[in-house]
Amino acid sequence: MTIRLRPVEEDDLPFLYRLTSDPGSTGEFQWYGFQNPHRMRAGWQDNGMLGDDGGILIIANGDDKIGFMSWSKQVANRASYYWSMGLIVAPEHRGQGHGTEAQRLLVRYLFDHTTANRIEASTEITNVAEQRALEKAGFTREGVIRGSGFRAGEWRDGVRYSMIRSDLASSGGQATA
Repeated sequence: MTIRLRPVEEDDLPFLYRLTSDPGSTGEFQWYGFQNPHRMRAGWQDNGMLGDDGGILIIANGDDKIGFMSWSKQVANRASYYWSMGLIVAPEHRGQGHGTEAQRLLVRYLFDHTTANRIEASTEITNVAEQRALEKAGFTREGVIRGSGFRAGEWRDGVRYSMIRSDLASSGGQATA
């Protein structure tokens, strides 16, 4: 497995739309209803889905599209910010460690190319597979966020994870546990 992250190309847009708007592809924890079919194209035409406040990268294994990683800037206070990140792996590639490796790669990328000291990720409390993936990628579980996300007609508890630069430095530069 040689997972890499790469910028979104125009022919990736149907794949991204599938992973965000097809209930059979999003997975039970990412289905939030149908999305505007033009939103992805507009974002790609605007800035290639890479901006100062966040972005989207394709998770690839050779020529195969595995899924995507996204991140957005969150203001911590007047002097600092941190990144919040997430991913969706296509159903045919789940359970193979691709998401864990992609998370490691994005952490390394964001710490190498921005001044942020913190990266966080959250998932639903019942999404045990994603919690394991985050822990394998080197994230620390911070706690439960009660009633933090609305999906499928219900408010759901979440779990927040984080990594700070010193976590990466103490692991010899690897985003691993």
